[in-house]
Amino acid sequence: MVEQQATAPRPIPPVDVEQAEAALIEHYPRLVRLGYLVLPPALGRNRRVLTAHALAQRALPRNRVGTTELAGLSVPAPRGADGSPADPGYAYVRLRVLRSALEAGRPRGRWQLPKPGRLPPLLPQVWGLRLFPRSGGADELALDQALATLSGPGRAAYVLRALELPSDRDVRHVLTAAGVEDTAAALAEADGLRAPAGSRDASLLESMEFDPCSLQARPTDLMRRRQHTRAALAALAAAVVCGTLLGLPGGGGPDGAAAPPYTRNAAAERALDPARLTKAAPGAWKRADRAGFAVWPARGGRVTDKELLRRALAVWARPGSAVRVTATPGTQTGPAAGPPQLLYAGEVGQAAVVVLYDGLRVVRYAEAKDGDGSGGAALDFARADGADGAAATAVVVGRADSNVRYLTAPWVNEVGVRDLLKPQAAAQPLRLADDGVTDPTLSPSPTSDCHGWPALQMGGHLVTDLGELTPALLTTGTPAGPRDVNSAATRAGWAHTACHLQTARSQGVRSVNAWPFATQPLPGGAGSAEWVCTRAETWRGPGSRVLATFQVPGARPGAPSSTVARAEDTPACGARDPHVLTGVLWKSPRGTWYALAAGGGGVRSIAAAGGVKGAAPGALLAVPARPGVRTELSARLTDGRKLTALR
Repeated sequence: MVEQQATAPRPIPPVDVEQAEAALIEHYPRLVRLGYLVLPPALGRNRRVLTAHALAQRALPRNRVGTTELAGLSVPAPRGADGSPADPGYAYVRLRVLRSALEAGRPRGRWQLPKPGRLPPLLPQVWGLRLFPRSGGADELALDQALATLSGPGRAAYVLRALELPSDRDVRHVLTAAGVEDTAAALAEADGLRAPAGSRDASLLESMEFDPCSLQARPTDLMRRRQHTRAALAALAAAVVCGTLLGLPGGGGPDGAAAPPYTRNAAAERALDPARLTKAAPGAWKRADRAGFAVWPARGGRVTDKELLRRALAVWARPGSAVRVTATPGTQTGPAAGPPQLLYAGEVGQAAVVVLYDGLRVVRYAEAKDGDGSGGAALDFARADGADGAAATAVVVGRADSNVRYLTAPWVNEVGVRDLLKPQAAAQPLRLADDGVTDPTLSPSPTSDCHGWPALQMGGHLVTDLGELTPALLTTGTPAGPRDVNSAATRAGWAHTACHLQTARSQGVRSVNAWPFATQPLPGGAGSAEWVCTRAETWRGPGSRVLATFQVPGARPGAPSSTVARAEDTPACGARDPHVLTGVLWKSPRGTWYALAAGGGGVRSIAAAGGVKGAAPGALLAVPARPGVRTELSARLTDGRKLTALR
């Protein structure tokens, strides 16, 4: 069970690998920023950036972390909606990042090996580039120089106090667990920092000057690189020439960035013939029994460009080394079994784009608008089998500078942009070209700083970009009857859930349903809280993600609700298993703690055992409890079956 409020740190329970991974993915930018700020400035900005990313990625444990490793560490009370997450998994990976960053700044003997968790001094590397955060203003530069004068523990104390923890007591707990011997001296050093004007604002440390996830790239010493690599390049060129002469027949030419055709067969050649591409009739979608990608007509200004289509088909069949290939989880990247269907061929920004469909996958090919594909290309795959009208509303045709452009379904007449965190605001119109391509619109930020969440209103359907070719459909209601988010009330419910969509990015998500399964009157007349189960289902079937959240009354519109349980690959909250049970520890305004529980989908009674004991008929339970207590929940369904709590 997860506490809604807390007044003092509590010991961390054992942390599973899955729990730590979820925290690492959800709060990755925050963890990398913490490591970057604590690492010694003597490393230089490029080395600090690379090392901070490496430390965050190496923070994941190999197996379940028991109480022995977590001894002395505690979860501090949350700072509020904008504070650090009060999550055991996050507290654990944060400790690992902090401990490794402090270790990197400690002197070692000449022959002393690096301690476990510390990176070798030459790793990681990015060859030919120097990466560093974007420059801020004078205040950020002055603060960076001031931080460089502190010791590692002093920097850690200053950063933890400013970005992560609500009190000096919490800072001491984390510093002690990270191996700092004199925490009082570290806090005193942080107190003595002469910060520039404006740096007392916590947002200064959150500026782009200290953001190792938003980077600039510059070349390294070009003359030195030329001197060191001239001989190697000559040898490589000779090897390439010999290999070409000996075993690479027929490459280049009209196939662009495709690899050479090592084998020939009649079926493969037919699939590469642009003249054999299938095309739906312009009005087929009006007469079809089921709307989907199969009835999309071929659109775009280059649908008759045989050379472009030939290159797209050839690269799909055999992508060469200059082709960047991406695919959603569970999507095969092999060639089509026969001639695919053409959905689009045209120019989007600075790229020439071809969108194809083979009945199972949507494939996007892109090359430079004025090139012949020989300079490189991109090939993206996404599952789309069984897509109906609601799931086949749009396909991404271009991404640039945090913006995205869509090719919309032929039945979409107008498109509006909504901010899910502003449920009362009207949708802003988005221009739709004659060929069905939208103007650029902002994509949700891939970082954990959720200040807005754009979504597209396409007729009665609401969809959002999760970093893939096809946007995810957003719905609300019971698992047996999800419906479109097309009213102010349903949008208000989604406003508290939208920021949790970060955990579903790049997972091949087809749809996300938010089910408000219970409304619970809080003890002491504190109003009513809402319980929501959010389920993200994938195109491939496995890999679903379920999140249970708890929203107290009086929260501002758009404030993220508290996560109380999460699970993967479970039928809970879905059509196959439309049931859910979960709980939370909650502190009333009068200071009394309660164990709250709620069930949905035919729950007849709930019982609590362990640290809290109690039972209640119906789908709601409220029992007085102690802070930090752990409770096992169970429920009985109306058909007599037992239901355990979502984990």
